[in-house]
Amino acid sequence: MATLEAPVRPRTALHQGPFVTEPFYDFRNEENVRRMRAAIAKVRAQLGREYDLIIGGKRIRTTEKIKSLNPSQPSQIVGIHQKANKEHVEPAMQAALAAFESWSRTTVEERASLVFRVGDLMRQRKMEFMAWLVFEVSKNWAEADADISETIDFCEFYAREALRFAKAQTPIQLPGEHDSLHYIPLGVGAVIPPWNFPCAIMAGMTLASIVSGNTVILKPSSDSPTIAAKFFELLEEAGMPEGVVNFCPGAGASFGDAVVAHPKTRYIAFTGSREVGLHINKVAATQAPGQIWIKRTILEMGGKDAIIVDADADIDSAVEGVAQAAFGFQGQKCSACSRAIVDERVYDKFLEQLKARVEKIQVGDVTENAAMGAVINEGSMKTILEFIEQGKKDGRVITGGERAPGEGYFIKPTVIADIPAKSKLEQEEIFGPVLAVIKARGFDHALEIANDTEFGLTGAVYTKSRDKIDRAIQEFHVGNLYINRKCTGAMVGAHPFGGFNMSGTDSKSGGPDYLYLFTQAKAVGEKI
Repeated sequence: MATLEAPVRPRTALHQGPFVTEPFYDFRNEENVRRMRAAIAKVRAQLGREYDLIIGGKRIRTTEKIKSLNPSQPSQIVGIHQKANKEHVEPAMQAALAAFESWSRTTVEERASLVFRVGDLMRQRKMEFMAWLVFEVSKNWAEADADISETIDFCEFYAREALRFAKAQTPIQLPGEHDSLHYIPLGVGAVIPPWNFPCAIMAGMTLASIVSGNTVILKPSSDSPTIAAKFFELLEEAGMPEGVVNFCPGAGASFGDAVVAHPKTRYIAFTGSREVGLHINKVAATQAPGQIWIKRTILEMGGKDAIIVDADADIDSAVEGVAQAAFGFQGQKCSACSRAIVDERVYDKFLEQLKARVEKIQVGDVTENAAMGAVINEGSMKTILEFIEQGKKDGRVITGGERAPGEGYFIKPTVIADIPAKSKLEQEEIFGPVLAVIKARGFDHALEIANDTEFGLTGAVYTKSRDKIDRAIQEFHVGNLYINRKCTGAMVGAHPFGGFNMSGTDSKSGGPDYLYLFTQAKAVGEKI
């Protein structure tokens, strides 16, 4: 949905009207372009500022620092952050435990009101938050808009969900009893978000935690701590009590591991790589001395997502969907299309049209709204280029296949055809602007290839056949399946997001059961 400006919606005191997704800006409108440029200029003037650890409301500086760099211009420092280490774990835990005593007893209406206020404040400064994403993670304007809009949606949706959960009832009332059901908070949670949706996922896991009555130790990614710091400032402005969220950028191997292993950590909400997710799951499963609960893990761990293009598909539509899903935000989405599985009868036509479409993608400065920016850091760039070199051996490069000009970590959008099933490029998550194209003998073969992976996050099918659509719904084993549209762009409320197998615990963020993961049910039977 495109609009000149997000409309000011009339609200009740608790925003109890129906949930509506936040509209996107239309950057064909010159006024929106002018305002976005002004937001970029405002943020540019704030680059390089130093931010504190915040534990229980106390601001802390450390000797070791984390420098957040602009991937498009690595010589430019976006923010300087303190580096939390093992010695900060216990103070953060004690602050969160102390805050839990009062926050867990705060009414759900008060907690929801705070989250609604956060959404209202972010809506007022939406372009400024978008501009931070442009600098810190090299998102173009539309991708930044989607990230911040989703953050606002999480504020609106989870606050409403918390109010709905508070009205839960038992299915049956026994004669002579008053039977009730209460969803109560878990305790202190470790929230460990990724850099690729550094506002939406970070905020979503944090908001779900606190609106449910939990308190949080937030360890943002070292590649994107500045947007998390700006979000924390918004929480404070909205009236969040001290210690409810504790802002602790730090290394995963030291601070992160120690928080996960702490006996008082009740749950871990994580989004990131399969390797780190499995490590967290293993550490969390080990009972520490003094630990009296089974730690809950809420894990989203990536994907190797495929779009199937059937012989009867609308090729123009399929090409556009694959190009957007493969190269939106440089392919750095767990939902990105990294495999196009194409029926051999339309394979050559599809490749020809895809090549032409991808070569129109402009790579460059996202402050000027280039279609594709830089990948997140130098290490990621090197890994992606290694995948490309392997792809050159296993298949044929249709377009791209090398770095793009510029100071930043720019890689040309790359399409590699004739990739064999079960090969490295077809099986392993790349997390970059690289698309493997695989030829299928028919729809059965395409489904077989699509499902032959340890992941199961998103997928899409382009076909005009109702029978094949129904088969895909039954047989394509992914958490989010799309028909005749791209496999990225899940919308809160409409597409509860989370996957199967090694893609995670199917946590379904933005869905009606998400807050169950941050609460525990207490049934009460009272004799009357």
